[in-house]
Amino acid sequence: MKYLLLLPVVFFAAVIAISIYLQPNSFIGCTETPSEGSGCTEADAVVVVSGGDTVARTNAGIQLIKNGWADTLVLSGAALDKSGPSNAAAMEEQAIAAGIAPEAILIDEEAANTQQNAENSQSIFTDNDIHDVILVTSGYHQRRASLEFNKTADAVVIRNYPVTKDADWSGWWWLTPRGWWLAGGEIVKIGAFYLGASS
Repeated sequence: MKYLLLLPVVFFAAVIAISIYLQPNSFIGCTETPSEGSGCTEADAVVVVSGGDTVARTNAGIQLIKNGWADTLVLSGAALDKSGPSNAAAMEEQAIAAGIAPEAILIDEEAANTQQNAENSQSIFTDNDIHDVILVTSGYHQRRASLEFNKTADAVVIRNYPVTKDADWSGWWWLTPRGWWLAGGEIVKIGAFYLGASS
């Protein structure tokens, strides 16, 4: 009987551990706008990668720019449907409609996965003298994106800004089969990353 009583404790401990692991957040303790606190200063660019709820990710990046965290917005993502515009182009349109100046936006329309997001963004960083970025993606994807960007961007500081609530993910992710599918899929892909497979 005592083992049955332990099951809920083990379950919730696993949920908390997975949530913390998948969603590294460099901005805990920071205010809405940049400050002199450790890790809370302005960056060179905000980088948003497409996938999942791309609109929510882009909105988070737009808000960071509006709040003064950086002057440059980097948007990365190819089109899922190759006959249409790229995700990055759609994100750019969303950002401009929200009031971001076109000259403040840099886009990568070729990246088809997280590894390519990181590799193609690194070229943008090099070409534009970018050394400190805020990486925005969905909460479940933040750890893996951070691993890929840190692997590629040797001389660039990567700060994590997970979108913790979008159409696919929230603090209640563990109540839905999709939440477990996303979390489990990310853990498998992180394992593949450490084994040297592309993602």
